[in-house]
Order: sequence, then C-alpha cells, then structure tokens
Amino acid sequence: MTRTRLEAFSDGVFAIVITIMILEVKIPPNHPTWEALWDIKGEFGAYAMSFVFLGIYWVNHHHFMHAVDRVNGAILWGNLNLLFWLSLVPATTAWLGEDFTQKIPTAVYGLSLLMPALAWTLMSLTIIRAQGPNSKLRAIIGRDLKGKMSGLLYVLAVAFAFLNPIISDVIFVGTALMWIVPDRRIEKHLG
Repeated sequence: MTRTRLEAFSDGVFAIVITIMILEVKIPPNHPTWEALWDIKGEFGAYAMSFVFLGIYWVNHHHFMHAVDRVNGAILWGNLNLLFWLSLVPATTAWLGEDFTQKIPTAVYGLSLLMPALAWTLMSLTIIRAQGPNSKLRAIIGRDLKGKMSGLLYVLAVAFAFLNPIISDVIFVGTALMWIVPDRRIEKHLG
C-alpha cells in the first residue's frame, strides 16, 4: 500500500468520526430561543473540545505521513489501532456533553484521549523501526516531550476525574492548547 492510500483512508475515517460527533449535538427543534441553545452548552462544549483534539491528530497525522517512505503491514496495523481509538471519541464526547461535572463520563473521556495518545506513540515507534536507524521520523520527533507530557496529563485527568472532574476538564483544555501551536520540526526537516 502506498502512503497516499493510507492517508486517504485515514482522512475518510477522520471525516466520518467528526461527522458522527456533530450529529450527537441535538438542537431543540421546537424551541427557537437563546435559552434552548444555552441548554446544550455542555454538548457543544464537549463537541468543540473533541473537534480540536481530532483536528490536532489529523494535522499531525498528515505531517507524520510525509516522513514515511514506505508502508508495511506493521504501520498499517499501527494506523488502524490509532483510528480505532479515535473512533470512540464521539461516544465519549456525547456522554461527557450530558454533564461535564460527572466523574465516570469525565474519566472515560480522559481514557478516550489517553488511548489514542498511546496508539500514536506505538505507531511512531513502528514507523521508526520500519525505517531503520536513519529514520526521518526519529530525527523529527527527537525525545517527543510534548507527546510524553500529553500522556501523563491524560493519566492525571483520569485520576482527577474521581476527585474533581472540573480539574480534568481544565487539563483536557490545557493539553489541547499545548498542541494548537504547530510543531515546526516536521516542516523544517522535510522542507
């Protein structure tokens, strides 16, 4: 399989996941008021946060694939593992959106962000292993401090969900903000 075919498939999955996620936001049909919109603020807030997370993964996926010279079976499975975990985000987003102050939905949402982060790390290592000692990706990501810090923050968010879910929500937003700033290393290395 070529890199472009892998990217096209992945792009399709990202598009479907985001589409499913917005379909979970239900605007009250017979209540054309501002109050009706205010009543769905939790659903919309969870959607917006998850959209940003998925957007971050999509942008980084695009960049990472430019560092892949050839695709093998291990990379395909690593990519499918990532897409599997990302495909769960609409369900956990909908649950969190019902009430972002609840412990279990917040913890499960945190897990739904932690698992793609772990899958991303596994996929990165798989790509590096497939490309050998002179891997472009290894040179690009270096020690991957942002990636490691994200995983740690998600673990903390899951733990805090049982103490104070609002702290977890703040950690989710903070982690997303950390990734909003584009990583220039890939563009610099790949020209």
